Amino acid sequence: MQQKIHEIIVSTYGRKLYDITPQLLAWLKNSGFHTGLITLYIQHTSASLLINENYDRDVLVDMEAFFRRLVPDGDPLFTHTVEGPDDMPAHIRSALTQTHLSIPLVGGQAALGQWQGVFLFEHRHQPSQRRVILHLMGD
Repeated sequence: MQQKIHEIIVSTYGRKLYDITPQLLAWLKNSGFHTGLITLYIQHTSASLLINENYDRDVLVDMEAFFRRLVPDGDPLFTHTVEGPDDMPAHIRSALTQTHLSIPLVGGQAALGQWQGVFLFEHRHQPSQRRVILHLMGD
């Protein structure tokens, strides 16, 4: 068994879902691995990772609309406001979603379903540089 590590830097420009599937698949294709497990880990507390539909973009719009209603900016419940009204909601959104994903590698390809894509979910309004670590184990 071998291991490889790679980093994807994602430039975000506001709160939304960013499809990182192309970067992931390109790296896996060049990895030389046939079978294994890829783990993705985001090194931030105000952004997250998820697998969701990548066919109809309305799904992504609806996901953001749902989270906007679930965890509104500026809620008077929050005391952590030093970084702005979207910071504490971003931490909660991150806690409700995921900071890491695991995807099997089968036949040299990520075992994603037909309509599945991998997304970085940015929870802040300001532009950011987000780091996603890819760790591949296999052969």
